[in-house]
Amino acid sequence: MLIGLFFVLVSCVAAKEKDVMLPTLNDTKAAEAFINSAEVVVIGFLEGEESHSYKELVAAAKRVDSVSVAVCGVKEVWADYGIKSDTITLFRKADNHQENLVIAEAEKIKTDGLVNFITVNEVRYMTEYNQVTAVGLFNSEVKTHLLLFANKGRKEYNELKEKLAALAPEFTDKFLFVLINGAEDSNFRSLRYFGLKSGDLPRVGMYDGDSDMKWLLPEGDISTERVRDFCNSFLRGELKEVKQAGEEPKTEL
Repeated sequence: MLIGLFFVLVSCVAAKEKDVMLPTLNDTKAAEAFINSAEVVVIGFLEGEESHSYKELVAAAKRVDSVSVAVCGVKEVWADYGIKSDTITLFRKADNHQENLVIAEAEKIKTDGLVNFITVNEVRYMTEYNQVTAVGLFNSEVKTHLLLFANKGRKEYNELKEKLAALAPEFTDKFLFVLINGAEDSNFRSLRYFGLKSGDLPRVGMYDGDSDMKWLLPEGDISTERVRDFCNSFLRGELKEVKQAGEEPKTEL
């Protein structure tokens, strides 16, 4: 009985250790497949498990379960991504961006800091706006945002979110698609900036950071076709001749 208990305990410890091990990428093909496997992934380009920040990355991966994390210790693969020293890198599809956290340039790597690095830069095809994601959204090189204003808890909320998230890949590197929950008090300023109230939702808007201009899709059915046409109208330069939405002076969303 004691022997049986011993093996059970050993098995449990092994399973626990296995759970915290990160996938290892041994060549460029594996790295590319991993990067293409999800909208946002993180790779720790680290020499090994003894590398500074490895344990912190493992701990952060356990806390941010929405993002897959792997490690790569092969220098030839590092070179393919412009990595020269131990670096933790986030790859995202929404704007084809690679965000590097160079370990040697960081004062001190802590788990909380890595969790913040990941969550701040976790910009997806459809990103829900909040104080954390705002940093990644406004730091992106893509300065035009397609905005879905909808009240969380209403029946159309998830349907519209999924519909526009499916459209977003068509406009990679051109727009970031952003979901703003009108039922959240902290988003009141965002609605007011577009001249909207919670009761007016759902609506679709657009903000262009380069020209500091904003527009609303005219009221009506929020269909994939109408939103696609709205986006293409902007790309053709037609919206600049259209009256802007709202009357409030510019404030940060």
